Amino acid sequence: MDPSDSAHKGSGNVVQYLTFSLAAEEYAVEILRVQEIKGFSAITPLPDAPPHIKGVINLRGTVVPIIGLRERFGLPSLPYGRFTLIIVLNVGAKVVGVVVDSVNDVLDLRASDIEPPPDLGARVDTSLVRGLAKTNKRLLTLLEVDRTLDDGGSPRPGASAAAVPAELSA
Repeated sequence: MDPSDSAHKGSGNVVQYLTFSLAAEEYAVEILRVQEIKGFSAITPLPDAPPHIKGVINLRGTVVPIIGLRERFGLPSLPYGRFTLIIVLNVGAKVVGVVVDSVNDVLDLRASDIEPPPDLGARVDTSLVRGLAKTNKRLLTLLEVDRTLDDGGSPRPGASAAAVPAELSA
């Protein structure tokens, strides 16, 4: 065991992240942003919504907008399977659900485990990426939740942020 591990844990520099998969890639969000993880259930579609806005669900009396992260990131859509889940996240004062292929685990990450997003030039927008974490031979993309879910217009990460459409605000 690395002696610095206990020092980091004691000093509060460890943050827990929920990891999940989309296609063959692993992503993570801060566990404190996660309200709950629920099995996939019927979604009520909204007319004229962008492809990544799947619709809304009724979660114990609260209308929650649901975003398909595959479509949001420009990945091909797949039929929902037995591992498909909805991660319900707190985004500012809103609650938003995201559809993911599967949830993997919760990891403790130190600041030293996280690198900033790579500089890929002005033509590639990395604003949706908080950082990259290398742990146990895994490379995780840490999402900037507010930016990822607060774009009502474009399904691709390279688009500029805009407000979630008013019909999706709970």
